[in-house]
Parts: sequence; structure tokens; C-alpha cells
Amino acid sequence: MRVPQGPITGLVVFSVVFSWASCVTTPADAGGKYNRRLAVGDLAPSFDALPATDGRMIATSDFEAAKVLVVVFTCNSCPYSVDYEDRLNAFQTEYCTATSENAAPQVQLVAINSNLVSADLPDQMKARAEQKGFRFPYLFDASQQVPQAYGAVRTPEFFVLNQERRVVYMGTFDDNANPKEVKHRFVQSAVQATLRDEPVEVSETAPVGCMIRFKRNRK
Repeated sequence: MRVPQGPITGLVVFSVVFSWASCVTTPADAGGKYNRRLAVGDLAPSFDALPATDGRMIATSDFEAAKVLVVVFTCNSCPYSVDYEDRLNAFQTEYCTATSENAAPQVQLVAINSNLVSADLPDQMKARAEQKGFRFPYLFDASQQVPQAYGAVRTPEFFVLNQERRVVYMGTFDDNANPKEVKHRFVQSAVQATLRDEPVEVSETAPVGCMIRFKRNRK
């Protein structure tokens, strides 16, 4: 059953919820308002080479030239993630295009999926990327260690990192699953401010979407 579109306030997420506490142990004083592991200003975790849908192996170090790195945890099977696919393609086109033939883009978007259900495995990721014409790298993290390191719990969940790869924004992409009713574009605003070397006005929002399907740590 598809989750109805609407304002992010009061949305009910129909998903299988797995125990977050069993996956990550976090100090009581760590994290931000909505994130149990990272706070705004923290150095974001790097990730080693992960397989992308285009056959490449991609790591954080591949984006060193970008002034801003946007990391989104997403998947194929979450209705909220599907709602944002076209917006991610549009963002990639608007912000992640090199200004000249030999220059790297100032902004880079990278998507990471860690769900292990059949609809989210690499062959289905590749089919989805080809169907939608994804213009950004779509990576598979079978270990599920990357979202845990970021404290991500939902799809889609966004992290905007500056050139030092410190978190300047984390949370939801904008304020409405219906693109016609969006009033606040949080990720775009954070990227624009960071490119201008200005403070980000809204640096954290509550992520909205399906729960990431972490494996249970059975003891």
C-alpha cells in the first residue's frame, strides 16, 4: 500500500521497524536534536569503495574536489524515496554540473542504499537507476555500516557536508512530499549557503521516511 503524499508533519510511515538500539551504541551526550550519532559541525564518516549501479567502485575520496558533498540514504522500496527520485535528478542537474570540461563540479550528490530485501538488492538498484535515468552515483552498502556511522535511520535522509566534510545540514530534503506544496528547500538552501561560505540558517530537521531495514543483532 502506497503512503499518501502530504506535509511532513503528522505523516505515518508504514514500514517494518527494526531495533535501532541493537545496531548502534551511542554515548548519551553525542548527536544532534534528531540524530543519535552526529551533530552539526561534526566530521562526517568517510566510506571505502562501494559498488555503484554503473559498475564503478566509489569512495568518499573520489569526491575530494567537490566543495560540497550531499549524501542521501535511500532505497528502491520506500514510497518516500520514490517520491524524491525526480527531485534528486533535478538537484544533480542544477548543482552538480562542472563549469568547464576539465573542472570537477563544486557540488556532488551521492545516494547510498543499505536495505537487504529483494527489492533493494544491486540488480534491482541497477534496473531502477536505468529506468529513472539517475544522474548521480547510486551505491550499495551491504555491510550497513555507513548509515549506522552517520546515525541515519530513514530513507530518504540527507547530510550536507562542507569542503572539510563537516556536517552543515542533516535531515529531510524539503518540507513536503508533494513537490507542488514545497515551501522550504532545506538541502538546496544549505548547499547555497555553504557555497557562499555563509552559515546555514536551518541546519537540522527531523528526517521523514521509511525506516532503514537494519539487520537485527540477535544475541
